[in-house]
Amino acid sequence: MEFLADVFVTPFVDMVQAPDFLMQVLWEGLVSGILYALIALGFVLIFRSSRIFNFAQGIMVVFAALTLVGLFALGVPAWLSVGLTLVVMFVLAVVIERVVLRPLVGQPDIILFMATIGITLFLIGFGETIFGGENKVMITEELGIPTGDTVLEPFGGLLILQHLDITVVIVATLLVLALLAFLNYTQMGRAIRALGDDHQAALSVGISLQTIWVLVWFIAGIIALVTGIAWGARAGVSFALEVIAYKALPVLMLGGLESITGAIVGGLMIGILEKLFEIYWGQPLLGGNTETWFAFVLALIVLLFRPQGLFGERIIERV
Repeated sequence: MEFLADVFVTPFVDMVQAPDFLMQVLWEGLVSGILYALIALGFVLIFRSSRIFNFAQGIMVVFAALTLVGLFALGVPAWLSVGLTLVVMFVLAVVIERVVLRPLVGQPDIILFMATIGITLFLIGFGETIFGGENKVMITEELGIPTGDTVLEPFGGLLILQHLDITVVIVATLLVLALLAFLNYTQMGRAIRALGDDHQAALSVGISLQTIWVLVWFIAGIIALVTGIAWGARAGVSFALEVIAYKALPVLMLGGLESITGAIVGGLMIGILEKLFEIYWGQPLLGGNTETWFAFVLALIVLLFRPQGLFGERIIERV
């Protein structure tokens, strides 16, 4: 009975007794969830337009961040460095489309998936050759991102909001809104949606597959750069940062591979729930470190009851 009380009652009592600490946990989970959602959006956009599961999205985050830090090290002004990094990501998108994807049009999905693994390995080797393998520091002040904390006093306690986290939330929200506006209100955005809804019909009305592929890989590169700046400012920039992208996998399992809404909601769910579980259940009962596996277990439980994810479309095949 005492164990059951520790599992089911004590955590909720702690939440009620220390609401300010609960708000701190929710805030940190929200920030992590937004970053997970951003990475997942890169996967979703590429999958919707090409049916390719882009295993290289994680290394794109690292490569974009390393490019930016490398330009900083050469003395290039901050915002010029950002612009040049975007140019690099655009060139990368064009090269991937011309050299890797175009020759593989019509090949089985597994071949295209293996191609993205090849892109990953190439970028790791290419990046280590250019930038080296050591950890690098992302100096956020050069980008005008404020440092320090804002301290609030809700419920008579303390809520500490890092200025970096506030900036991440604002920028990520604006990026998602801009992406949704682009997809819904521009001709190219509607072309991407049409390609995702019905591949053959979209091609039959003259939508250029090559142009769309370059565009979505470039958008994924922009998302990778924003994510790389945010994570790099928190933990430094190294190839170990690629592991963070794997957290997008349970987000995609929860939200569905084709759903932008699912990527956003799934990312927020996992970010908040894993932080709550870690603080209120993981540390007291399991010794901590539950954030490494909680998201995958949660996604597995959801898939047992809804294999297409929370927002994925149920596929019915008639035989």
